[in-house]
Amino acid sequence: MRRVRTPLCHFVTSPPHGGRLAACGTVFAKPSATVIVETSNLRYAAKPAAHNLPPCGGDVPKGTEGGIFRRILPLLILLLALLPLPALAASKADVEAQFQTWIQKDLWPEARKAGISEKTFQAAFAGVTLNWDLPDLEPPGFPKPKQQAQSQAEFSSPAPYFNEGRLQKLAVTGRSLASQYGPVLRRIEKTYGVPGPILLAIWGRETGFGIAKLPNSAMQVLATKAFMSTRKDMFRNELIAGLRILEHGDVTPDQFKGSWAGALGQPQFMPTNYLKYAVDFDGDGHRNIWTSVPDTLASIANYMVQKGWQRGRSWGYEVTIPQNVSCAQEGPDLAKPISQWASLGIKPVSGKDLPADEMRASGMMLVPAGRDGPEFIVTPNFYVIKEYNNSDLYSLYIGNLADRIANGSGAFQEKWGDVGKMLRSDVANMQKALERKGYDVGGTDGLPGYKTRRSIGQWQEKSGMKPTCYPDSSMLGVLK
Repeated sequence: MRRVRTPLCHFVTSPPHGGRLAACGTVFAKPSATVIVETSNLRYAAKPAAHNLPPCGGDVPKGTEGGIFRRILPLLILLLALLPLPALAASKADVEAQFQTWIQKDLWPEARKAGISEKTFQAAFAGVTLNWDLPDLEPPGFPKPKQQAQSQAEFSSPAPYFNEGRLQKLAVTGRSLASQYGPVLRRIEKTYGVPGPILLAIWGRETGFGIAKLPNSAMQVLATKAFMSTRKDMFRNELIAGLRILEHGDVTPDQFKGSWAGALGQPQFMPTNYLKYAVDFDGDGHRNIWTSVPDTLASIANYMVQKGWQRGRSWGYEVTIPQNVSCAQEGPDLAKPISQWASLGIKPVSGKDLPADEMRASGMMLVPAGRDGPEFIVTPNFYVIKEYNNSDLYSLYIGNLADRIANGSGAFQEKWGDVGKMLRSDVANMQKALERKGYDVGGTDGLPGYKTRRSIGQWQEKSGMKPTCYPDSSMLGVLK
């Protein structure tokens, strides 16, 4: 009997884009036919090999191929189902359908347990579809996006962040609003202890004093990110919080607007922060951070107080640190009485003494660009501002803008140096090298925070170099 040798399993090598390779179990009608293959819930077209042999089955007697194949077909299909084959890329329509199923079958039971009524839930999701334009998405069935280097302004070269033209405009508007809302601001400061200029500065920085448009449906953004973002768990929690806001009736679904990141209203609160800190200061029974200025400003103040704002204290002072005083002393964990900093010869850039009523209170050194930029002694209130946006530069921006609004001051006197242009991966490698040497850099994330700056200064001092307290490309070949 003549026997024909065939491969154990013949795979088509050019499947449709995103599809699976043709699998064992396909019966080809004729060599040139396109065959539709269906396994489980996947369906695709495949071209057979150009011969008249069955694609699977090993050595089979001539004339008996079909019978044997039919007998082993169920076993082959079972084996196919167990193989870890690559997933078929979904279309946007497929993902949209999955999203709607997820809303009703997955999200709704959790929302109901959280006290959300069916009426509120259905109204919240009426007409809601996925927003494919949002960043950091991982749609099911699609290739995972390549990780991109982060380049937030808060973590790059400081100088562009402090755009003087923008700051001047915000200060002019802020002073006008300080007069317009004077009675409200005084009442808020009496209640919470946070100065009006600080509140106005945050309001101005976040949404241009409420002028910035918030075109995004917060429910669409939160739901999209809860369904298919790189941080699904976090946004699912925020989405449930958003539904609780709607359930309470403070805002209707069509008014529930926010940023592309899911932050709400004029103060840009995430939904969980809204539930914790938003207040009704105008007395209308609603916590309205979308259109009520009193509620917006008082909510910011309540946030600051809950985070530890110290009544009667400034945020900080731009100073001159003598060259014989090490810059490797910064950070909130190295606080000293301000009188001790003053005893080292540290003075405000104005040449005046630091305020007498601050001398016994604690203060911290801050050198955000190391020795190549403005230097500061800051109070714990600086770090409360940083709770609003975890960036030293953000806190300095708010402090500087608040000073401009309060007393007409201008830019920081010391200029920002040409720093902050290293590759984040290079900074991360420097951090790893410092960690190996026993320094606490606060994590190898490629961001030069105060612990990294301090560690660089300490390493430079130990190595006999003049401390600059900031990463520089010249260190790459030395710090290993």
